[in-house]
Amino acid sequence: MPATTREMNDDSTEMTAIMRARLSRAPLWEFALALYGRPGVEAACLALQDKGGVDVCELLWRCWLLQHDARPGPRAEAGVAEVRRWQQEITLPLRQLRRRLKPEAMTRSGVAELRETLKRAELEAEREALGRLERLALEDTGDLQPAVGISAEKALAGALQLQKKTHLSTLHTLIASLDPPPGPR
Repeated sequence: MPATTREMNDDSTEMTAIMRARLSRAPLWEFALALYGRPGVEAACLALQDKGGVDVCELLWRCWLLQHDARPGPRAEAGVAEVRRWQQEITLPLRQLRRRLKPEAMTRSGVAELRETLKRAELEAEREALGRLERLALEDTGDLQPAVGISAEKALAGALQLQKKTHLSTLHTLIASLDPPPGPR
């Protein structure tokens, strides 16, 4: 006998609560640092950022969700636009300034110090972006959906609008670095 709408909603609500509980025990910042530090991941992330226009913070957030068999629902996806705005208006200008100062920083200590300050500011801006993304997943207003029956590559490539073969290959390198999702609890 098919489940009633109420039963499906109850199951969906329960599943979302389980996913949120799982995610809350594995903070995004810690996950991002650990994954980024794995062999090949930093290079893959930077290649996707510089050649594919991918926001690394959003990429790491989506990997974190997939790691826990979750993906963002429509309301959470809508919230990503605000984080993208933050990244464009705050993080990207810091990154551009830091990169522009690199050649001069090699010969001038004052510029090298300024560049290090910009590097720290850029990292803090990224940490803020990750915090905002984490809240999208953990708050009651955000919605999560199970990532069952969809491959990590398809989920990430679709959400990040990656189509070039080289970008997909780079994405595959990143996905191979993910741990298998935790079992049911």
